[in-house]
Amino acid sequence: MKWNFWFRQTHRWLSIVFSLVVAGLFTTLGLGIEPAEWVYFLPLPPLALMVVTGLYLFFLPYAANRRRSQNPGVAN
Repeated sequence: MKWNFWFRQTHRWLSIVFSLVVAGLFTTLGLGIEPAEWVYFLPLPPLALMVVTGLYLFFLPYAANRRRSQNPGVAN
């Protein structure tokens, strides 16, 4: 399995969902519509998942460098 590919794709799609939810929220506020209280919490689930996938993608090069330094005889 290509874990890196799936993490990147998930992160990209979550960012699209997050952006659309935030844009929709600001649009409703700009139109003068006062949404229910729970609507303000809609961006949090995709944001929480983006933190997880983003941290994985952030530390991925460091883990690869560490693996390479521990196995210097292995060709990439």
